[in-house]
Amino acid sequence: MTQQTTPSSIDLSGSWQLTSVDGEIKSTITLPGDVHTALHRAGLIPDPYFGRNEEKVQWVAQREWAVERSFTLQEVEGDWYLDIDYLDTVGSVYINGFLALEADNSFRRYRPDVSSMLKSGDNVIRIVFASNPGVGAERQKQQPFYVPYSTGNSPIPDGNMLRKPQCHFGWDWNIAIAPLGLYGTIALKKLETARIEHVVTRQVHNNDGSVDLTVTASLFAKHAGVAQVYFDLDGERVRLDVGVKGETDVNYLFHIDEPRLWWPSGSGEQALYTLSVELSDEVVTKQIGLRAIDLITTPDASGARFAFKVNGREIFCRGANWIPADALYSLSSPEKTEDLLQSAKAANMNMIRVWGGGFYEQDYFYDLCDRLGLLVWQDFMFACNLYPSTEDFLGNVAIEVDYQVRRLSSHPSIALWCGDNELVGALTWFEESRKDRDRYLVSYDRLNRTIEQAVKKALPGALWWPSSPASGYLDFGDAWHADGSGDMHYWSVWHENKSFDNYRSVRPRFCSEFGFQSYTSLPVIRTYAEEKDMNIASPVMELHQKNAGGNERIAGTMFRYFRFPKDFPNFVYLSQIQQGLAIKTAVEYWRSLKPHCMGTIYWQLNDTWPVASWSSLDYGGRWKAMHYLVKRFFQPVAVAAIPSEDGKKIRFSLVNDTLADVSVDLSISVLTMKGERKHLKDVQAVCSPDAAVTAATIDVSDIAEGTLLAWRFTVSNGMGGEGHHVNGTYKALELAPAGLMVTHEYVEASGAIDINVTAKGLALFVMIESETDGKYSDNAFDLAAGESRRITFTPAHQLERGKLPDFRFYDLHSCQSAD
Repeated sequence: MTQQTTPSSIDLSGSWQLTSVDGEIKSTITLPGDVHTALHRAGLIPDPYFGRNEEKVQWVAQREWAVERSFTLQEVEGDWYLDIDYLDTVGSVYINGFLALEADNSFRRYRPDVSSMLKSGDNVIRIVFASNPGVGAERQKQQPFYVPYSTGNSPIPDGNMLRKPQCHFGWDWNIAIAPLGLYGTIALKKLETARIEHVVTRQVHNNDGSVDLTVTASLFAKHAGVAQVYFDLDGERVRLDVGVKGETDVNYLFHIDEPRLWWPSGSGEQALYTLSVELSDEVVTKQIGLRAIDLITTPDASGARFAFKVNGREIFCRGANWIPADALYSLSSPEKTEDLLQSAKAANMNMIRVWGGGFYEQDYFYDLCDRLGLLVWQDFMFACNLYPSTEDFLGNVAIEVDYQVRRLSSHPSIALWCGDNELVGALTWFEESRKDRDRYLVSYDRLNRTIEQAVKKALPGALWWPSSPASGYLDFGDAWHADGSGDMHYWSVWHENKSFDNYRSVRPRFCSEFGFQSYTSLPVIRTYAEEKDMNIASPVMELHQKNAGGNERIAGTMFRYFRFPKDFPNFVYLSQIQQGLAIKTAVEYWRSLKPHCMGTIYWQLNDTWPVASWSSLDYGGRWKAMHYLVKRFFQPVAVAAIPSEDGKKIRFSLVNDTLADVSVDLSISVLTMKGERKHLKDVQAVCSPDAAVTAATIDVSDIAEGTLLAWRFTVSNGMGGEGHHVNGTYKALELAPAGLMVTHEYVEASGAIDINVTAKGLALFVMIESETDGKYSDNAFDLAAGESRRITFTPAHQLERGKLPDFRFYDLHSCQSAD
């Protein structure tokens, strides 16, 4: 006879029953997952992303929902607990009708003891989700004074009352539907002698090059006992027998004589060690990178520096801001996230800023950044609002910060812990805080200090920055326009409708936000809009533009720089070209200021749903035109044309972010409107490691009327590139037809398609597009008359044999001309 035994851990993920608490709606939901996606898959609501369906699903967040399932236990003796994280957000958990947990923070892990609630045989677990907007409204009423939130960003009110992703209540790029669900672990576990609560590492880099790695395992035991703890670092294994009761910290020091160091992408290898801490019935495994990191904020003649130093070397940070990979959790995946982060690395990035209005991302996100060499600027999850400073709210925040810092701190990619996004600026955005600044400033300071103290308690020596942007510690000034110290958010070009050359009016030490909008690509627009909606003023297109005045600003900028496009597809194309030019203008100038400026992190990398936004990657991961430009202007060795302030000269900036001297052969020419390339001069320039120099200077008078400046360069390390500069506006150019000729062939071995593009005349910003999802080896490129470019298209999915995509080709002349 076979005797059944109860396992010590029961995974409760999978299929659950989903009901509205009023009993009107019954369906199923897969956990981890969100309620909106479950209802859509069941046919109970339309696709929230399509058309104007956002307006039709608002009722979901206003209701209370319950999820329920059963599980079987043969034996209930011993100590049992639930393990839950990413519960979004206000939820009551019941076991067999007994209240096991009242949760109200989606950024915490909960482990309630449920031993007394279990029974042999069938058991029932039920989670009741309150309406997040409803709870937010009630908590706002309970505050000692009104706490404002950004109504422009959040059409669903009072999200600042809840510890939930703030962008769930809407943002100027996000759908406003306040989703809810459970997105992480849901398991029942038996507590044997002890369990592992956290594994935290600290490393000391010694003068002789060795590293001391201290591993701290925090164990929890309900009863007194002895636990056998195994520490293992890449096969070096040790056992400690430890007396435990309550929470006990167990430390072990690994000494590494000849460490393999972890470096950011482009600066060295991403060496990783495997660390495990093991009990008799549990093991926690982490990948550890050995690296020293510092934040340099020393005063200088301009104010104070802001630069990251890794393993003793200052790193110029090239990157973008990260927002959640999807507005609805169930539509995200580790594979989609990896594709987005791979695209960041492929565009020569070495840093990602996890913005403070979304999630502390799941473990796999940081594992990917570790492997890809992407430094992570980690905001705490507070953005663009004011927040309560009551004792209960701050106590909740302190627990959240402790958990997240201890969870994430061992990742070598984590470069900085930042208190919030734009909360200092928010003090000036609301009538209440402008009238009574002292009250709201003190309230903010209490929150900020709570976060800081919790960080430093959880991780002594952590790199801490109070807010982004901030000019310095306890500096509550305007870091949107002050560029002498700290990090800067520079939004004057977009929000104040200034020209692109205004980016050259500031000299930031580190710009952690700046951006310009474009429309999402036409194949993506077709996933949410019908042909009748293909107009920027249509209700559907306006609903998929969340920034007030955004469509007008895109169109107004076109009038400033370009002739107006001839139809909707070309309007979309041109919006992406001008977006890329805006960010290119900023990055190339700020990189040329190195080491005065040591970082450019543009807004934003990705989208949460299909929408007009500042992203360089479409929803779904396609590269917009801008991302191809990013790959060029973020290249570790790059050449850029920078006009002088008086407009009489153009200097060629040569930037070298590598460890070695480089020599560059630079060929400068002009291009006529017919596409003839007329040589001006050749220059050879040398640039030392981690520096920026002027490779050449030319007089604007050397650029004949009706021509534009162009250049090509090759680098001694194998890099190279090209570019052009228009002295004036593109709309002033009398462009002739480009006469593009195209051939393509299927590459049997790889499944890719080779596309050969030849121009008869001048072709600027040639862009290839297809309904078939995939990536191009290059795009948004220039061709002079008679020149060809071979582009490889790699489809996201295997193509049917012999069936080629229907490619479309854009260029600047055909975009603006009816020819």
